[in-house]
Amino acid sequence: MNLLKITKRDDLPTSKAILIRGAAILLSLVCAGLVMLAFDLNPIKIYTEIINGSLGTEMRIKQTIIKAVPLVVTSLGILVAFKMKFWNIGGEGQIVMGAMAASFIALNFGELPKPLLLPFMAVAAMIAGGFWAFIPAYFKAKMGTNETIFTLMMNYIAIKFVTYLQYGPWKDPAAKGFPKIAQFSDNAVIPSMFGLHTGWIIALVLVVLVYIFINHTKKGYEITVVGESIETARYAGMNIKVIIITAMFISGGLCGMTGMIQASAIERTLTFGISMGYGFTAIITTWLARLKPVAVLFVCFLFAMLIQGGAYLQIAMNVPESVASIVQGSVLFFVLGSDFFIQYKVSIRAWSKKIVTDDKGVA
Repeated sequence: MNLLKITKRDDLPTSKAILIRGAAILLSLVCAGLVMLAFDLNPIKIYTEIINGSLGTEMRIKQTIIKAVPLVVTSLGILVAFKMKFWNIGGEGQIVMGAMAASFIALNFGELPKPLLLPFMAVAAMIAGGFWAFIPAYFKAKMGTNETIFTLMMNYIAIKFVTYLQYGPWKDPAAKGFPKIAQFSDNAVIPSMFGLHTGWIIALVLVVLVYIFINHTKKGYEITVVGESIETARYAGMNIKVIIITAMFISGGLCGMTGMIQASAIERTLTFGISMGYGFTAIITTWLARLKPVAVLFVCFLFAMLIQGGAYLQIAMNVPESVASIVQGSVLFFVLGSDFFIQYKVSIRAWSKKIVTDDKGVA
C-alpha cells in the first residue's frame, strides 16, 4: 500500500520554481480548453484570437496598454496592504472615492492651468482613496475588526454615494434630465504621448517608487516585518498600529490615483461604474505577481491582454466575453495551487503492515 509523504522544502532553486509555475500555466490553459470544448468552442482558435485581439494591430496594443495602466496602479496599492497581510478588498471603493475627489477639483477649479490642476487632482484623489482605506485600518488597529469584510462593504458605500451624486447634486443641468455629470474642461484631461494618455508613465514611475519603498526604506521594512510576524515586530519595538494605518493610507492612496487616471484620461467625467472591476481584478494580479512590484507590471499586461482579447472575441467571433474570464480563473487556480508544490515536496512511500501474532502463532 502506498502513501503520500509531504515534507517542507528548505530551499527550492529558482529554475525549478519557474518550471513548476510554467507547468501550472500550461495546465491551466489545457483545463480552460477542455471547458471550451464542452461548449463546442475551438480552444486553439480562441487563444489565437485573444492574442490577435490584444496585440494584432497598433490600435489593439494601445488599448491593451490603456487597460493595463489601472491594473498596475491598483495592484501596487493592493500590494502594499497585502505585504503586511492586511487583506484590502476595498480597491473598488478607493478607486471610486479617488475619482470623486479628482472630479470635484476638475469641476470646481477647471480654469486653473493644466500643470497646476492635474497635480491638484492627483493629490486630492490620493488623499480621498487613502482616507477611505484609513477607516478600516483604524478599526483594525484599535478594535481588531475583520478587514476583509470591512473593506468589501465600503466598496458599495462608495459606489452608492457617487451614484447619489450622479443622479442628484452633481447632475449636469445641460444634460436635459439624463443622469450624467458634466464633462471636464481640457485643462483637467491628462495629456497624451505616443498616442496614449500619459497614465502609462505614471504607472511606470509608481512601479519604481513602490519597489524602492518596499525594499529600501525603513517603513517598507517595517511593513514587511509586520506581515511576516507581528510578534517579531512588537519585540523589535515597532508601533504596529501606526504601521497598519500608514500602510493602508498608502495602499488606498495608490488606488485613489487609479480613480483620478480613469476619470481624467478615460471617462473625462465621473460615473458610479468608473472602477470597472479593476479593484477586484488587481487582487488576482497582485497574488500572481507574488507581491513583487516589477512582476506586477508584466502580470497586469498579460491580464490586460485577456481583457482586451475577450472584448475582441465578442465582436469578431460572437463569443461571450466571459470566455476570457474562464482563462483568467483557470490561470489563477493553477498558479496559486503551484505555490503548494513550491513550498512542499510530495513523494510516495511504501507502507507495510506489521502483523502481530500471539504465542500460538495466530494473528
